[in-house]
Amino acid sequence: MPDPYTPSVVVVDDEEMVATAVRTFLELETSYDIRDFTAPRAALDALSERPADVVVADFMMPDLDGVEFLREVRANWPQTSRILLTGYADVQNAIRAINEVGLYYYLEKPWDNEHLKLVVRNGVERSTLVNELDARISALEDANQELMDARERLIKMFL
Repeated sequence: MPDPYTPSVVVVDDEEMVATAVRTFLELETSYDIRDFTAPRAALDALSERPADVVVADFMMPDLDGVEFLREVRANWPQTSRILLTGYADVQNAIRAINEVGLYYYLEKPWDNEHLKLVVRNGVERSTLVNELDARISALEDANQELMDARERLIKMFL
């Protein structure tokens, strides 16, 4: 019997202490596979090899800010729940993130650990539901194509 699926979370923050704190907390409080990165481009490379259910990203990072990073995540892994973690409570950036990257949630630093755990858990559930819906839609499209092919064969038989 294969191992059950383990949800995964990627944490990206240029401050190593923050990335480590979030990773350590989630490792202690959840059964998820947690990976942390201090460089957004390294996180994108890792996601290319193994996508995640949830990505938690800092807003202010050098090289690639959180919104740009999450835009890449959305473009390549739209089913991934995207969470922006920021120390800069800025309504304009929150609105920008929601509009540009389909943000799942916007968290402010310092965060409440229990709230973070709840948001991540709900993000995992959201991604799971999106993946299940995609699979069902694909199955329906396949079944529809089979019906259309059968219809064509019947039409050809009787015409």
